[in-house]
Amino acid sequence: MSGENDAPSRMKRKAYEKELRKLQVELCHLQQWVKEKKLRVIILFEGRDAAGKGGTIKAITEKVSPRVFRVVALPAPSDREKTQMFVQRYMQHFPSGGEIAIFDRSWYNRAGVEYVMGFCSPDEHRRFLSLCPQIEKYIVDAGIILIKFWLEVGKEEQERRFRARIDDPLRQWKLSPMDTESYRRWYDYSRARDLMLKATNSKHAPWIVIRSDDKRRARLNCIAHVLKTIAHRKISRDKVRLPKRSDKNRYNDQANLRRMTFVAEQY
Repeated sequence: MSGENDAPSRMKRKAYEKELRKLQVELCHLQQWVKEKKLRVIILFEGRDAAGKGGTIKAITEKVSPRVFRVVALPAPSDREKTQMFVQRYMQHFPSGGEIAIFDRSWYNRAGVEYVMGFCSPDEHRRFLSLCPQIEKYIVDAGIILIKFWLEVGKEEQERRFRARIDDPLRQWKLSPMDTESYRRWYDYSRARDLMLKATNSKHAPWIVIRSDDKRRARLNCIAHVLKTIAHRKISRDKVRLPKRSDKNRYNDQANLRRMTFVAEQY
């Protein structure tokens, strides 16, 4: 495997924004196709902490409807959920016709943080790795398109991002005690990752591994793969024309508005 020094230079912002615009336009076309054909799509994002999952999801969703591209980011399971079948709390968020459900972390928590941190037993971990491909076969056979991304960030880049979060009040919320523990247990997570990828990479639900040291390239590569995986074409739409405003039942809305109290405008 080539070293990190062999990686291409970071993508420039201007080039990134130009390519992102093209892909986001195509995502809007995909959105219409998914709605028209009542497709059901799951896109799940896994990866190391600070690998760029949140930024990639934002790049996918910022120009499309949240009613079609629905983000699912579940908190830690409640006491009740801990007694359920493991995938049960995720399945209630699966897409209906015309929806794309994007999972920011997923049922693969069992193969990652739960396994490494001891929140599940070794037997539960082995059982998950054994049953997961069968469950995903059922999902795919039911007609759901399943796309699985693993974002992989290098040790040095992860450390740089963690240190940036420590110093930035706008990003400190991203750094939890679980994140700092994952930083300490780098190699434990590496072993867990390799076990997971080996056991759950299947023909019907393959893993797509994306290098994310360069966040911009990673985002573009993820979006491009989604667009390539979900066969679609542009749906022609009637040109929208604004109608003439009617003066019937004319109402002095501005005069009434001026009599209302507004919060002081500071900017």
